[in-house]
Amino acid sequence: MTISIDAVATKSGESALSQAEPCVIVIFGATGDLTKRKLMPALCHLARQGALAEATLIIGVDREPIGTEDFRALMQSAVREAKGAQSFDADAWRQFAQKLDYFACDLKEPGHYAGLAARIQDLNGGALGNRLYYCATPPMLVAPIIDGIGQSGLADETPGWARIIIEKPFGRDLTSAQALSDTIARVFLEHQVYRIDHYLGKETVQNILVFRFGNALFEPVWNRNHIDYVEITAAETLGIGHRGGYYEEAGALRDMVTNHLMQLLALIAMEPPIAFDADAVRDKKIQVWRTIKPMAATEVAAKTVRGQYGTGRIESNVVPGYREEPSVASDSNTETYVAAEFRIENWRWAGVPFYLRTGKRLAQGVTELAVHFKRPPQPLFADRTELIEPNVIVLRIHPNEGIDISFDAKQPGVEMRTANVRMDFCYQQAFNMRIPEAYETLLLDGLCGDATLFTRRDGVEAQWRLIDPILAAWRQQPPESFPNYAAGSEGPKTADELLARNGHQWRLLNTRVASTHQTGAKKSL
Repeated sequence: MTISIDAVATKSGESALSQAEPCVIVIFGATGDLTKRKLMPALCHLARQGALAEATLIIGVDREPIGTEDFRALMQSAVREAKGAQSFDADAWRQFAQKLDYFACDLKEPGHYAGLAARIQDLNGGALGNRLYYCATPPMLVAPIIDGIGQSGLADETPGWARIIIEKPFGRDLTSAQALSDTIARVFLEHQVYRIDHYLGKETVQNILVFRFGNALFEPVWNRNHIDYVEITAAETLGIGHRGGYYEEAGALRDMVTNHLMQLLALIAMEPPIAFDADAVRDKKIQVWRTIKPMAATEVAAKTVRGQYGTGRIESNVVPGYREEPSVASDSNTETYVAAEFRIENWRWAGVPFYLRTGKRLAQGVTELAVHFKRPPQPLFADRTELIEPNVIVLRIHPNEGIDISFDAKQPGVEMRTANVRMDFCYQQAFNMRIPEAYETLLLDGLCGDATLFTRRDGVEAQWRLIDPILAAWRQQPPESFPNYAAGSEGPKTADELLARNGHQWRLLNTRVASTHQTGAKKSL
């Protein structure tokens, strides 16, 4: 069931963007995978849309001994691959490429950063000017990069603003996260630091606040009186690929729950901020994490489930188990699946369980938030053998970003029979415009100084205070049955039991009905 709305696209199919001030963008790890797949395509598109000032410069920094022309050629291939040959605009690329420069240095050597400062000044008319630094590097290089920036005066805001974007993970536990924040604080003030979580750049994630607080239809029922439970799912069909070394150190709990899923939980549960600005929004998110009581060691076994995928089938293809993946130990106990139950102990949410799950090699790739409402009273339909289905609101983050609302309606006919029907809103169909990539949104916010979608130090630490007890309990109680779910399945059976004891169940991954916008029907709300 769909509801049509008028399209509001611009003639180009793009929404209007703010233009950032002129600055120098310095990308550390410029020849790496993140730069090639995400950052450079995003910056190229921002430039094409007029969001980058004409005088903006982009300096790639890495240890590869290549020149600027070689770097431009490398980035051209990366952008062409990311956009697809048919969508690649050669004229736009030639104009964008003139902004690119390359500086080769050892990122671990603080003394080399003086040369980088000189290069920035040479390219920028003798001044440092505004600077945005991006750490697109492995975590072990973040501290040396910050030390180098500090020793060379590159964090100084006297000649213009200076900001730094840092990718997750923000430590491996609370202690290491605090140590990383202390290292950052020796060089940068908190307002200069932008800890990025690309999930927060997705359109549906940003729309959660508008959906909740901009509609009188929903906000009055967004509480324990009407909501039964909340599911937050981030499922992937992919395995770990060539990230075995990283994944063996991280695992699904650190990789996904500590940042992505906790962010989604905060957005769906937070109180209304006094304004839509960085500190007001982040204050309310942190308040949510602080009202969740950390699990005691004795609670972890009952409130969490971990799993590891074994051999199975993905789209009829046989795929190996986690222990057969490259760079993974044959007896590894690293989890590739996590399910957990959290309770928010405040007036709005007391008694409502929030179930989080994430996993590799599952039946479907889907990221969504499902809000399950309580079943309505039955007396009106007391003579019916079947129960009225509870309402569910699903916010789809991936794929096909949008919102799905299910409710009951009477079936045509003389008998009183009901059916569960759906209203489906899809961003792409409804607004008839291109949805910005997450990194485009977040890079532009960083350039414009808007930290609303970035994580603050106290937020990082509040999340780790919830995750640390789980990690500690797991270290004391190694899993006995890994692998415990087949690739291509719904995950471990014990994850179903986690919800069943409360009379709840997960939405199935492998029986999802295709939305109307996938079948060519008219635009949906």
